[in-house]
Amino acid sequence: MRKVNRREFVKTGAAAGLAAAAPVTALGAGPTMFVQSGSRPVVVSSTNGHQFKNGGDKTCVETAFERITKGEDVLDALIAGVNIVELDPADTSVGYGGLPNAEGVVQLDSSVMHGPTKRAGAVACIEGVRTPSLVARRVMEETDHHLIVGQNAQQFARTMGFKIEDDLNTETSRRAWIEWKRRTDPLHYLSPVKKQAALRQVDAEMMAEGWVDPNHFYGTINCNGVNARGDVCGVTTTSGLAWKIPGRVGDSPILGAGLYVDGEVGAAGSTGRGEANLYSLASFLIVEGMRRGLHPKDAGMEALKRIKANTVARLLNKRGEPNFNINFYILNRKGDYAGVAMYSVERNRARFAVCDEKGGRIEMSEPLLQGEPADS
Repeated sequence: MRKVNRREFVKTGAAAGLAAAAPVTALGAGPTMFVQSGSRPVVVSSTNGHQFKNGGDKTCVETAFERITKGEDVLDALIAGVNIVELDPADTSVGYGGLPNAEGVVQLDSSVMHGPTKRAGAVACIEGVRTPSLVARRVMEETDHHLIVGQNAQQFARTMGFKIEDDLNTETSRRAWIEWKRRTDPLHYLSPVKKQAALRQVDAEMMAEGWVDPNHFYGTINCNGVNARGDVCGVTTTSGLAWKIPGRVGDSPILGAGLYVDGEVGAAGSTGRGEANLYSLASFLIVEGMRRGLHPKDAGMEALKRIKANTVARLLNKRGEPNFNINFYILNRKGDYAGVAMYSVERNRARFAVCDEKGGRIEMSEPLLQGEPADS
């Protein structure tokens, strides 16, 4: 084998460095990117991340990707993206205009994780702030804690300079809540078992009649991203389960459940039935699967199987399978990504949003089970 002298070694190393930083440009799509360290910039999110624009010209994933490729901190870029959805009253699952709890009060949850610095922050049951993701970031930046809840979260937001509003309902969310109350008040004195069955029937009827978007009944947007340096971050924000018991907290603000990021591995987050995710800490499980070398899709399917195995009898349909859906949005540090779901949901197939050098788009999620959660 021929020996390489020092001058040749230096020249070879410099050429390799230039090749690693070579610009990658898709024809007619997106900004020029400089890819380093084997990472490909990409942003993934729930479908509403490429649906709502709040009067602007870009969606959440488009905004986040553009900012990432211009060199902005990945978490700052993702939060700027989800702020679009939080502030858009047309999305009834997140932020301003999110569907309220059983007493007609909008309570919001959010979590953020910054992979490069191994920091995180979250808020739960916060009222009066349209952008809980920004408050979660301040928890991460200004405190030594990960989670602040309820009135204390609101007070923390106030001290951080956030505007506190009396009511985050819009006319749409308020009318939907009033209709729900009208339909359910006569049921308040039924036995617990009959009451739950009746409430589920009311929810199904209201979705079928267009009062509530079936995709927004559980709410939430999760958005994860990675840049050309391999910096991975994530954010999840939600108004939670429609008509929830006041004070109920799902998976969204809980690290390892609604969101988990490991800067050396990747990120995962979820939408859907939060309690099912909480029991399995599925986002953490997915990231650990990727740590073992699994592709994002395979790691997600492994977590869905765990959730299915852990589903209690009262949440099984007549087929013996979960009667709910849950979705995960996953990427690794290299820029490989996937969306997975418990069900394909034939009526409105499980999907997710993605933006990379090809632009923003909706792709199909990989389902564990076919059909819909409910029995036909």
